[in-house]
Formats: sequence, C-alpha cells, structure tokens
Amino acid sequence: MNASPSQPHPAEWPETQELLATEERGLPAGRHDFHKEHLMARIHDDLRTDTTPGTPSAPAPARQRNPFLRRTILLPAAACAVTGAAVAGFALTGGGDGGDGKTPLATGPALTTHIGTADAKGASQLLNRISLAAADTSGPTVRDGQYIYVASKVASTFPKTVDDKTTIVSQELHPRQVWQSPDGKDGWLIERGETGDKGITLASSVPMSAAYNTLAKLPTDPDGLLKKIYQDVDKNRDKEVPRDQAAFVAIGDLLSESYPPAELVPTLYKVAAKIPGVVAVDDAVDATGRHGVAVARLNEQDGQREEWIFDKKTLALLGERTVQVKAVPGAGDDALKPGTIASTSAITQRAVVDGIKQTPSGSQAG
Repeated sequence: MNASPSQPHPAEWPETQELLATEERGLPAGRHDFHKEHLMARIHDDLRTDTTPGTPSAPAPARQRNPFLRRTILLPAAACAVTGAAVAGFALTGGGDGGDGKTPLATGPALTTHIGTADAKGASQLLNRISLAAADTSGPTVRDGQYIYVASKVASTFPKTVDDKTTIVSQELHPRQVWQSPDGKDGWLIERGETGDKGITLASSVPMSAAYNTLAKLPTDPDGLLKKIYQDVDKNRDKEVPRDQAAFVAIGDLLSESYPPAELVPTLYKVAAKIPGVVAVDDAVDATGRHGVAVARLNEQDGQREEWIFDKKTLALLGERTVQVKAVPGAGDDALKPGTIASTSAITQRAVVDGIKQTPSGSQAG
C-alpha cells in the first residue's frame, strides 16, 4: 500500500539507517547454541510435573513455573496473546499423553547476551517506520472453522536447586506450536518437553476477548486503542507490575504469538510509541541467532527489559526476549545477573490452516 512504487521502503529511510548502522556483535564464546531461544517470559509458576526435592530434574520448589503461563502479568482482555496461557478464561485440559509421556528438556548454562544501547529519542521514529512497513504487508482473513497457527522456537531461564545448591540454568531451544480458533473457544498446544508429543487441549467456556474475531472489532485509531488497552490493564494486571509495563507486554504478546488482523497491526505499533519509557535498542538477537533492532521497555522493579526484535532491513517482527539489564537491590543469590536472558523466542511460521493440529504443509501434528 505504498503511495508510490518508487518510494524507498521505510526500513531504508535515512533516520532508520542511522539506527541500523550498528555493527553486529558476536555471541559470547561457547554460548551460540544457547542463544537460540524463545519467549516464555517471566513464568512464575510450575515448570515441571516432577517437583520432588533433591532429584536431579527437580527445580527449586519455591520457584516452580508453568510453561503454559507465559507471564505473571494478566494481559489486557482486548490485547492478550492468543497463547497457551491460562489467563482470560482458558482451562488447560490434558490431551495426548496428558503430560505423562513428556521428556524433560535439557538445561545448560544461563543464556547471556550483550546489552544493546537504549535510545529513548529513537523509539518514536523506529516505531513509525515499523508501522509503515506493517501497513505495507497484507494478512489473511480467518474464517469460522479455520485456525490460527503459530510456530516458534523458545527457551527460558530459571533457578534450579539440587541438593540445596541453586544455580541459574536455561532450557535448550525447543519448538512450540499453537492453534487457536478465531472465536477463541478451541485450541491446541504442542511444546516439546512440556506437553508430550501429542500436546494438550486449550479449552475455554466463553469466547476469548483476545480472539481474532474480537480483535477485528477493536478501534484502529491509536488513541482509542490505547485507552482500551489501559482500561483492561487496570482490570486484569498483577498490581505489582507497573501499568505502562503491563500494557507494553500485552501488546508484545499479541504481536508475537497471535495473528492480529492486518489493519490492526500498524495501530498496535503506533500505540506502543505512546507508552512512556519505550526505547529503541541498537542490537538484539532472537532465539535463532538473528540480529536485529529492538523496541523495548525496562521494568524498573525487576530490572528486566522486554525487547521486540525486528529485521534490520524489512522491519518484520522476528521474535521477543526478556533481558536482565539491571541488578535488583536486595535480590537473593538466585537472582539473574545483568546480561542474562530470562526468556526468548523466534517466530518461525504463522499461517491460517483449515483444521486443528494441521500444519501449513497439510500434515497433521502430534
């Protein structure tokens, strides 16, 4: 939808090039494989079914996490991600192996990264370019009976306690597949190491307010959408999470593990530009090792920065990650050190398919 084919792509504008002209930095030695990860950010509930203290595979009981609860922040009802989250009315019911047949994921040294330079003044310009690029991209219309399919690569970092000794470890990079009906009532999740090979049902007794059908009815003017997001944040967020951070995280989750209507996506980026504290970051790496620029916001309470990572040339969304950028005063020995990646993701495929557990190639998953 460019006004003229001869006009340069937004990613090629001079202002954008100034931001993108940062030299790509290599990953720390010995950590390349571990820097390929995905977003399951800030999972503060159960991570494993096996929680027997003292066993090699059991994490610290006090810091258990649930891979289906991606965040402690309750996402806004109008903008929460269409994910395997139990927020906004989802009920997780066992499917396939019911979790009994899952193989625990291997863990290794904590994922670390170079902390990119934040530029508060550059955020508005970058988001404007990203919004224009998104407006130049078409998206599918989802019909009743079809499913939104999102595939990604993910990993997260957490404290693990064995024999009273706690260390910070990261999961191996692993695949995640989500299917969601447009009305939000039906879905499926397959995540290796977490759900078993066949996956689990994502069932809801009421329509998801973040479902595709509802998102299609949201306002596409930035001020109206921002007002709606803040209203829902105030109703649903964890009160320990700053209001602006909750709004930023909610938009990021929607962008990364959903498939919003094409006309809504540019508005979401314009809304993000209106949230105080949002910055541009000169260099960030997604779960599969792709370098890009990022739009980010720091949560001053926990010292973690939420980063949305975009391709430097096309400005297409690559993925998300959460990076510990500041030490938290008074934090315990199991706190993440600056430079640690708390969670990370890379979007590998998004599509509309004709059946649950069906992939874009037509094959059946699970």
